[in-house]
Amino acid sequence: MANVDMVGVDASYSAKIKAKKIFRTVICVILCFISIFPFYTMIVNATHESAVIERGIKLIPGGELFDNISGLLERTKDKGTNVWEAMLHSVIIAVPATILQVYCATLTAYGLTVYQFRLRNMAWSFIMAIMMIPAQVSIIGFMNFMIKVGLYDTYIPLIIPAAAAPTTVYFMKQYMQGALSVEIIEAARIDGSGEFATFNRIALPLMKPAMATQAIFAFIASWNNLYTPNMMITDQHKYTLPMFVQGLRSDVIRTDYGFVYVGLTLTVFPLLVVYFALSKYIIAGVALGGVKE
Repeated sequence: MANVDMVGVDASYSAKIKAKKIFRTVICVILCFISIFPFYTMIVNATHESAVIERGIKLIPGGELFDNISGLLERTKDKGTNVWEAMLHSVIIAVPATILQVYCATLTAYGLTVYQFRLRNMAWSFIMAIMMIPAQVSIIGFMNFMIKVGLYDTYIPLIIPAAAAPTTVYFMKQYMQGALSVEIIEAARIDGSGEFATFNRIALPLMKPAMATQAIFAFIASWNNLYTPNMMITDQHKYTLPMFVQGLRSDVIRTDYGFVYVGLTLTVFPLLVVYFALSKYIIAGVALGGVKE
């Protein structure tokens, strides 16, 4: 009788576990659909002409993709820059800004984690305080400063400030506390390794998952940045891709939504490439427990 009861309990428990797994799977599928559907409709709309798009949501691709691309290139000849030049400008800004942001943030977090100095807590508090200041507060002063030093209407103000990214420093420091063993750093110093060599050869490899994650966020933020380039760039020949797409939507004659969706698709495509290129490091870091003592 006791065995029968135990079998019944096990069957009931297994049924509950199975029901929970099915429920979680359904929720994940729904969330994935909600996340992917806007990208799907954007790509589908890029294959239709403007009149079809204006009639409502389309789920089946059309045959106007190449016509929209050629029309977009033809229509933007007189706008100072075409879509490929705008994409190149965004690459020139986003790639070095991402590298600079991730490397400098990791280096800052390394210094705050490994070194023991008197003002360390004050420096960390200062970084945390900077996180609470929105960029819009200081943009006018920053723009006036760039004008005075002769860097206004260049890409430098869009790249160099990426080296000071308090949010990235915060994430890196939190990750480094569990992934980096100070004993290894001390052992490397005893073996005669220099400080930068220790950081580049020991600390950076351990931080690959966190760096990949932050590189995705940094690249997306820099690639999609419209506010700062609008404040710093006035020459139409230097427009970035978001500025270019914004110009398509503000056409005083007629907004061709087929062209707009082609521009948006071209804007998203490099982001997907960067994500899939770096996602393997994020997946590898899920099981990474850091260096165990």
